[in-house]
Amino acid sequence: SAPAPHNMHSHRMLRNSAFKSMPRAHARYSQSGLFTNVVRASLGSSATSSLVPDTLREMDMDTELQAHLASIATKGQASLTREERMKRQRSLENINAPDFMQLCKSTGVTPLRRAKARALQLNIGLYCNQACSHCHVESSPRRTEMMDRPTADQCLQLIRAAGPGGVQSLDITGGAPELNPQFRYLVEEASKLQVPEIIDRCNLTVLLEPGQEYLPAFLAAHRVRIVASLPCYTEKNTDQQRGAGVFERSIEALKLLNAQGYGSDPGLVLDLVYNPSGAFLAPDQATLQDAYRSELRLAYGIEFSSLLALNNLPIKRFADWLVRRNKLDEYMQLLVTAFNPAAAEGLMCRDTVSVGWDGRVYDCDFNQQLELGMASSSSAAAPAHAAEGPRTPKHLTVFDFQTLDELTGRHILYDSHCYGCTAGAGSSCGGSTTAKELGVATAE
Repeated sequence: SAPAPHNMHSHRMLRNSAFKSMPRAHARYSQSGLFTNVVRASLGSSATSSLVPDTLREMDMDTELQAHLASIATKGQASLTREERMKRQRSLENINAPDFMQLCKSTGVTPLRRAKARALQLNIGLYCNQACSHCHVESSPRRTEMMDRPTADQCLQLIRAAGPGGVQSLDITGGAPELNPQFRYLVEEASKLQVPEIIDRCNLTVLLEPGQEYLPAFLAAHRVRIVASLPCYTEKNTDQQRGAGVFERSIEALKLLNAQGYGSDPGLVLDLVYNPSGAFLAPDQATLQDAYRSELRLAYGIEFSSLLALNNLPIKRFADWLVRRNKLDEYMQLLVTAFNPAAAEGLMCRDTVSVGWDGRVYDCDFNQQLELGMASSSSAAAPAHAAEGPRTPKHLTVFDFQTLDELTGRHILYDSHCYGCTAGAGSSCGGSTTAKELGVATAE
């Protein structure tokens, strides 16, 4: 098992010895990193070593993950994705569930067509220092896919073309997006364009990777909103889902962010993300937020802005987890039973454009991971089901259009996994899509 390619470790740049050759701004962040190092020294030894070797060892020891990776190597990702879709479809047939779009129509949901794009979400790479058990992106230190500079520049050009009042949010995700050389560039350029909100979807442990000392100060300087994964406020549950030692490192990272003002300064937003550890829905977001705040404040003195509660969608690693435990039918039944028309009104796919590391364009991040890309033809006049496949051989990329407005009015590509976003209080990259929650089981 080969380690990540050398260029994946470009996150080791900005060492203190390089101050003299740095641009003034970057030197400022690195000097702030000296303060960060002092804080790290008081936090413990895990703050000074990379998580990658531990992650690779855990991956090699995880028999389920190894079996899944072996299937990918033998059959290919595209073939496995088709098999996964067929399994979800059979589950719906087993429980006599309707087609997702049929249920939307019968319950009066506003047709799923794209509105004016207000958010541009970029998945800039699948490389990550973690390999979480329920990751729908299937990131790990062995993934090498990374967005290049021309693609990043074209995304910035789309923001520029939208003008004031256009793109309200640039949402940068991965993998661990901070480990992509384009991350800092995108943040700096989006700041110059005065994008109202720049989001970093952060796994927290990346802040403790060697070479990332500058990150807390850099993020604060650009007023980046941090949306940080922390699936539980207990060590056992977090490490079970995200890897040994992740909880401890996450707490250390949160303290570094608090030291910059995150969670206390209204302009430095630090949101935490919960997702279930099993085949159940996320509980009420507001109630869970109170529990997180109480536990983290009392035990660690940590402050944060808000909690986002997300459901696990039955795709990729989580779908494999469900199948291996013979729980796919049960989970699909839970999602269908919990279908909430009000949640469907707030689906992120209505006004978010998702862009993959290679520049291909999707309705949402979940469609992106299932390779359900927008077709290059804009002539789709009817609701598009994933089973139909692309309407032309070519998927749309950011280089195929001049403005995001050209996507307005398109029908949104849907499939059975969409039930995950409309269950209970709803689920999106922004948390619950509605305050209205149905009376369904949300915890084990």
